[in-house]
Amino acid sequence: MDTFFVSHGAPTLAIDESVPARHFLKSWQEKILATRPRGIVVVSGHWDTAEPTVNVVHRNDTIYDFYGFPKPMYQLKYPAPGSPELAKKVKDLLTNAGFKGVKEDKRRGLDHGAWVPLMLMYPEADIPVVQLSVQSERDGTHHYNMGRALAPLRHQGVLILGSGSATHNLRAIGRDGGPILPWALAFDTWVKEALIGGRHEDVNHYDVKAPSAKMAHPWPDHFYPLHVALGAAEEKAKAEAIHESWQLGSLSYASYRFSTTTTAQ
Repeated sequence: MDTFFVSHGAPTLAIDESVPARHFLKSWQEKILATRPRGIVVVSGHWDTAEPTVNVVHRNDTIYDFYGFPKPMYQLKYPAPGSPELAKKVKDLLTNAGFKGVKEDKRRGLDHGAWVPLMLMYPEADIPVVQLSVQSERDGTHHYNMGRALAPLRHQGVLILGSGSATHNLRAIGRDGGPILPWALAFDTWVKEALIGGRHEDVNHYDVKAPSAKMAHPWPDHFYPLHVALGAAEEKAKAEAIHESWQLGSLSYASYRFSTTTTAQ
């Protein structure tokens, strides 16, 4: 199973037909991944904890972790089953790889960084989903190594999905339909070239290597899911850009596949 990073954008991606990334995600099973996963481990930039934490539930609640959006947004449901068995595997793999203090959350469901893209990708909500948190106080290498620890799950038919944003500075957005802001384009281009060039260490240290890194990600929570997905692929994995679009001049929806081959499924 290949691993993936998708940029999920605003919560309204779930209902806004005008956003190109919505149509990309809706075509997922037809154009990106025809193989049905046995389970999904999703890492969302909206769950940030001091230590790696995995949700352990039998049925995922839909968390509305946003405010002031249209009423239909709060009527959406994504009641995907959880999987205590898969959650235990995640916890054990991380613990055995040397991650200390890995925790379980037996009440948490899926935040919108998880359920919004999954609702478009797998609308039937019938695949078990486990969510794993990020640690914004740690670095890219920490999250890359988290992914490496989870790599065995790929060989068990589990989809490891990072859900964040290629650029994420909501205080410096432009106008819809306007030009892409130079700092956002510079960072987004650097990330694409580094990934396709196999420069994993550069990506791990993007905060000092990439142009406008602090501008693109004032906080790293939405970028670290990419590191987990990258680490979960094999060390010499090939990166493929599977979607590129922009919103509000600075919000990149760049999304990537990480695989041992570049052959599309």
